[in-house]
Amino acid sequence: MSGTPSPTSPASPTSSASSAPPLTTAADRRTEITTPSDLAFAIAREFDAPRELVFAAFTEPRHVSRWLLGPDGWSMPVCEIDLREGGAWEYRWRSDADGAEFGMSGRYRLVDRPRRLVNTEVFEGQESVVTTEFAEIGARRTRVVQTSVFPSRELRDAVLASGMEGGVSTSHHRLAGLLPLLAEGA
Repeated sequence: MSGTPSPTSPASPTSSASSAPPLTTAADRRTEITTPSDLAFAIAREFDAPRELVFAAFTEPRHVSRWLLGPDGWSMPVCEIDLREGGAWEYRWRSDADGAEFGMSGRYRLVDRPRRLVNTEVFEGQESVVTTEFAEIGARRTRVVQTSVFPSRELRDAVLASGMEGGVSTSHHRLAGLLPLLAEGA
């Protein structure tokens, strides 16, 4: 569930987790993208909300379709989530400007509410495995780390170079604004 529409801010692939600083955008300095290995990248962000609420925001279609939109000007007409081991998920985005669409899908391998998800992610015929961890930081703060592992370094670098960084940061910024509304029952 780490993919988002291609943003306007390209990411710069890095070669080593130990020497690479986190990638960030002006839209949100709190989203960090690192490369912990030659086959993986990790996206980390802290949210001012309890873990259970953040987990729900990542796993309930009525919430996901409100924030996982990438840059402004995109909508999510398809957001299906069967949250169980072996269950499928599918997202499809549409450009408001020209109607262009793209999507991704996968299956859940592990669902450990509200701590951890492991799922496949298929985009343009290429599959990665994504592990999402939700860590409590006190009673009202949650750190989310999504680690995507690819079959090759070239594929990992191509995804990073696609510009996904800006879309992820914008989506996280949108989620940070949505969480207080969800806490109030909106």
